[in-house]
Amino acid sequence: MSQHRASPWAAFTHRDYRLLQSARIASILGIQMQSVAVGLQVNALTHNAFDLGIVGLMQFLPFVALSLVAGHVADRFDRRLVLALCHGSIALIAGALAVNARWGGTSVAPIYVMLLCFGVARVFAGPAGQSLLPSIVGKEDFGNAVAWSSTFWQGCTILGPAIGGVLYVLGPSRVYGTTAALSTLAMVLVLAMDKPTVKRDVEAASWRTLLAGVRYVWQKKLILGSISLDLFAVLLGGAVALLPLFAESLHVASFGFGLLRSAPAMGAAFTAIVLAFRPLRRNTGRWMFVCVFLFGLATIGFGLSKSFALSMVMLMIVGATDMVSVAVRQTLVQVETPEAMRGRVSAVNLVFVGASNELGEFESGVTAAWLNPVRAVVVGGVGTLLVVLVWAGLFPELRKVDRLT
Repeated sequence: MSQHRASPWAAFTHRDYRLLQSARIASILGIQMQSVAVGLQVNALTHNAFDLGIVGLMQFLPFVALSLVAGHVADRFDRRLVLALCHGSIALIAGALAVNARWGGTSVAPIYVMLLCFGVARVFAGPAGQSLLPSIVGKEDFGNAVAWSSTFWQGCTILGPAIGGVLYVLGPSRVYGTTAALSTLAMVLVLAMDKPTVKRDVEAASWRTLLAGVRYVWQKKLILGSISLDLFAVLLGGAVALLPLFAESLHVASFGFGLLRSAPAMGAAFTAIVLAFRPLRRNTGRWMFVCVFLFGLATIGFGLSKSFALSMVMLMIVGATDMVSVAVRQTLVQVETPEAMRGRVSAVNLVFVGASNELGEFESGVTAAWLNPVRAVVVGGVGTLLVVLVWAGLFPELRKVDRLT
């Protein structure tokens, strides 16, 4: 292996990578701050677990309706311009949330409408942003780029909720206004990137071209197994939507809630840094299954915890173990997919990711309203353990993956 390949800083030699990551940092910080403000605002207005679940559902519905279209757009048009337009749209939506928080009423309906629009912007940003990365850094530096991208992502999900919790004391409109400014900055940074030189011959939209990504994922069992494992594990084991309720039961203020919201990212960021310097080299598939199993155990531990400190530790383990699954999945999806198909395959991947996150929030809210928050989280964690055992048998190819590249 050459010295360039072995360097943990290899991805940073690419100018567009630095610009793209700077834009992601600004965007993710704002979005994470916004998610904290939305959760606290909706909880303050209704004090209802089901309403917190609707927050996730509103952001997930666009993934179901528009992901295939978004993937085709990312393959057919300039991904840089698509991504910049999405950042600009998110800035406008955050501005609208700020206006509603300052002068709106007590209804949560306008918030749901704006979250639906936010979901539309995110669904188009996802395939465009993910597909840009391999063409910027190339295969030789891609694993390193994924590790650092994940580190930045998790670092922002540590800082974003904490900053959002602090700013929320001054009012939700301050949080939304900051999100609008950060998203505008992200748009400017993306527009500063070089125009793409890769030409992709993609046919006009049709059912055949829209479904090409679905067919490709179905045929590639490594990709199908990795993204579906993430889907069902996080769908069942996710407890983020219920954190406002757990924060209340632990008797912590908005800052404490922000710390709880940041805890998974703390564990994930540490793991991402370790992977950047010491990437998985052997038995990658087995490590992925082991870590998802530990994710389920930590989720159960969080649900049963009565201590703020123990809850923080369990959530950090949740984030650390999930990071391994994310790194393996993202690398497999991009490396195993040809350039002309990356937008559509990334769109399918993002449907699964969106289902595990936003639909998982809805599932958590419904289950908590039906059982109670503690039982909902524990049952979900047990479900994650069962999914790991079943998937290990259904996808032996994934379990036996040795090296990622």
